[in-house]
Amino acid sequence: MADYDYDVLIIGAGPGGYVAAIRAAQLGLKTACVEGRDTLGGTCLNVGCIPSKAMLHASEYFDAAANGSMAKMGVLVEPKLDLEAMHAQRRDAVKQLTGGIEFLFKKNKVDWLKGYAQFTTADTVEVAGKSYRAKNIVIATGSNVTPLPGVTIDQKVVVDSTGALELPKVPKKMVVIGGGVIGLELGSVWRRLGAEVIVVEFLDALLPGMDMDVRKEAAKIFKKQGMTLKLGTKVTGVAVKGNTATLTLEPAAGGATETLEADCVLVSIGRRPNTDGLALDKAGLDVNARGQIEIDHDFRTKVAGIWGIGDVVPGPMLAHKAEDEGIAVAENIAGQTGIVNHAVIPSVVYTWPEIAGVGLTEDQAKEQGEIKVGKFPMLANSRAKTNHEPDGFVKVIADAKTDRVVGVWCIASVAGTMIAQAAQAMEFGATSEDIAYTCHAHPTHSEAIKEAAMAVTGKPIHM
Repeated sequence: MADYDYDVLIIGAGPGGYVAAIRAAQLGLKTACVEGRDTLGGTCLNVGCIPSKAMLHASEYFDAAANGSMAKMGVLVEPKLDLEAMHAQRRDAVKQLTGGIEFLFKKNKVDWLKGYAQFTTADTVEVAGKSYRAKNIVIATGSNVTPLPGVTIDQKVVVDSTGALELPKVPKKMVVIGGGVIGLELGSVWRRLGAEVIVVEFLDALLPGMDMDVRKEAAKIFKKQGMTLKLGTKVTGVAVKGNTATLTLEPAAGGATETLEADCVLVSIGRRPNTDGLALDKAGLDVNARGQIEIDHDFRTKVAGIWGIGDVVPGPMLAHKAEDEGIAVAENIAGQTGIVNHAVIPSVVYTWPEIAGVGLTEDQAKEQGEIKVGKFPMLANSRAKTNHEPDGFVKVIADAKTDRVVGVWCIASVAGTMIAQAAQAMEFGATSEDIAYTCHAHPTHSEAIKEAAMAVTGKPIHM
């Protein structure tokens, strides 16, 4: 260590970076983590996954009271919205969890280098005017909001996902540009609290990348909840005057234009890797056409001693993917074998009901060979029925020859939790028969997974 300040220096303290730092320290490596925010946890913990879930959860309570769902169960209330209190509980959740990571850094003796890192050589970075040399450097700088060309985000009338969490009042009309995960989650928050929500999506279906049955069913559910969906539509301009935005729209395939006014516009068309400001060229690195840093299966970049994980490298931009890669890269650096099975990474949309999937979509599976598919509606699940949660289904996709499960997709109130069972089964190479003959507790939502697995061979019990 005479020549190095650290065994491992991680750039970024998001889900990938802070997990990598803790795991590296646990393995006996002298570790530092660079982070320029005032708090640890990255986008996910500060302005992403966690605060959005706090608002989703709170708004679900309000909606259940306001729309009569609670009345059906004999609970009569007249809700009144205290938006500032709702924001306060969100901020408190973030404060507690970011503080928890800082505690774990101290507990595991991880040095927090406060500031932003910039490479000066392949093994040295500069942070807040000081140079640090490390045997291994892990780039875990995450991603940021993809801008919409020609549209200025002022965080007042036109907001991104961060601004959408901080709105001081419920918009009368919110236009969400982008029908992906973030847009639908945040749009659903403000719809429940009273906003008229219009989702504009360039493609002809919501939720790009998910199974088509899920995409179609999700559209039906969101329409039933009161969202207006403008699919196959592109935004060609957004002009703001005072507190009003005027959007110009036209069909994605071309055609007549129309205008739409709103007092809030949420731009949510995706995310892009954070590489600006790192001076990657000084380390001998560059990025691909998508702005990502290329790595091998062990998370090594083309420069010895530099590694990459999370949103800044290829793969789904998901916090749990980054966390698993954080553990794996630390173990690889320590001389162990760190592995992430990228074929089995679940994805979840935390709307109501939740939407989740893991593995291949039906279309992707068909490209690989003959398949068998089993579906089971949540309407026929006793727990969902009892809880007045009839929307959704579970879909199991299996290889026709081996019966091995290659994909599971579901829409249910607790789909995000249910999908873990499917992911674990697939990790162990389960067949649909394995799931079908595994005893599931009754009455639970997860019985729908068992029934869908039974449906693969045409023998569900409750439909």
